[in-house]
Amino acid sequence: MIRFNSTKTPIKHLLLIAGVLACNTLVAQKVDLIYTTSSERWVEAKRFLKKNSEATADITVYTDQKLQKIDGIGGSFNELGWEALQSLGTQEQQDVMNAIFSEEGSNFSMCRMPIGASDYALSYYSHNDVAEDFEMRDFNIDRDRYILMPYIKAALAIRPDLQVWASPWSPPAWMKVNEHYAMRGGDFENATDGNKLVSGGEILNNATGFKMQERYLKAYALYFSKFVQAYKNEGIQLAAIQPQNEIAFQPNWPSCTWRPEDMAYFIHDFLGPQFEADKLDAKIWLGTVNSGDPNYVKTVLNYKDTSKYIDGVGFQWGGAKAIPTIHKEFPDLKLMQTENKCGEHENDWTSVERSWNDLVHYTNNGAGSYMYWNMILDETGSSAWGWPQNSMVVIDKTSKKITYTDEFYLFKHLSHFVQPGDFVLKSSEGKNHLAFQLKDGRVMVLLNNKENVLKTINLKVGNQIVGVEVQPTSINTIIFNN
Repeated sequence: MIRFNSTKTPIKHLLLIAGVLACNTLVAQKVDLIYTTSSERWVEAKRFLKKNSEATADITVYTDQKLQKIDGIGGSFNELGWEALQSLGTQEQQDVMNAIFSEEGSNFSMCRMPIGASDYALSYYSHNDVAEDFEMRDFNIDRDRYILMPYIKAALAIRPDLQVWASPWSPPAWMKVNEHYAMRGGDFENATDGNKLVSGGEILNNATGFKMQERYLKAYALYFSKFVQAYKNEGIQLAAIQPQNEIAFQPNWPSCTWRPEDMAYFIHDFLGPQFEADKLDAKIWLGTVNSGDPNYVKTVLNYKDTSKYIDGVGFQWGGAKAIPTIHKEFPDLKLMQTENKCGEHENDWTSVERSWNDLVHYTNNGAGSYMYWNMILDETGSSAWGWPQNSMVVIDKTSKKITYTDEFYLFKHLSHFVQPGDFVLKSSEGKNHLAFQLKDGRVMVLLNNKENVLKTINLKVGNQIVGVEVQPTSINTIIFNN
């Protein structure tokens, strides 16, 4: 407390003190700080913020230079996530879904789903396993009505404007050259419960695994169209489809490689015209691209006029080296990060550091949307093929314990505030921050203090420089209010 004697203190000193107090009060009112460490989660800081116009800025945010628009932030719906959630009571299930989708929680605005089996499905399946049903007479989404669809509808009940996009891990097996969901047999990497693909059935050289005969291509385009229409009939309007997950990868779970020339041919001559003929609202994106060679995307975009059908390009984490070139050469093209690195079930702060690096890389190279992988898994984190991976929420199906992981809070620090229609702002170079212009006029800075020391970071936003004290090894959301 400042004490003074009004009869002895000169009036100019009184005015100076009043000015300092007003300035400090103004800053305290106009800047909010929330931080997370490995031991403290989502703490609304009450510390003093110093305004100093003479300080040297560590980070400068250029409020007059908007970059890409945000389309959405979220994660993926998968069968094993819903199974884990079902082990809880009704109220606990609702609490978890609220934590992910409500405005008070992570406020996710966009999520992906598989078309047929992903590696986190309960087992192999597609939406038409009747061989050579080229007319799609036996197409159905019956299995999804009991597993994926309730999961998605539970999210939509909380967030009605949630955008959902879909991609297949594999076409129906009868449409593939080896007539199997996988591209290789046996154990592979951490997937130790590999399938029984017959020896010699592997396709390991990125050759197209799809049967490129016209009747199969026509049938597959119809398959996608029927999927979009079937979901719409169930009250779920899909925002987009991406024709193939991990387009250049040959694991022992559902998968299918495509040469870029073949994917371009499929989109240009079959998929695009089918969506046009059926007057579908769902967009077609190229993806998910996991090739680090930008020529994969360029080959598809430059094939005849295929680009007229393509609304954007989705890069899986394996495509990190390609996105800078594509953003530079196609500056108006929408870009997405389709799958955060999945981890090895460590679910600790090392996962935050890995995810942070990718988040900064993709955002700084034009991505307007960013997807986590599994939002919910059980205590094993294991896929149906034996690979244990990370998740935002871990549910112990025996003890019923619910754990929100460090990565949950990393994404909450972003998506709680950043929503579709907001913009990335240009800021000074550096790998430890991102800046955003929110629709309501506020500026948000997402800051990672990677050092294990308490630090004061001087942020220049517009004409204001504010020193923000950040905790050791912490993720920080700093909001500059109007």
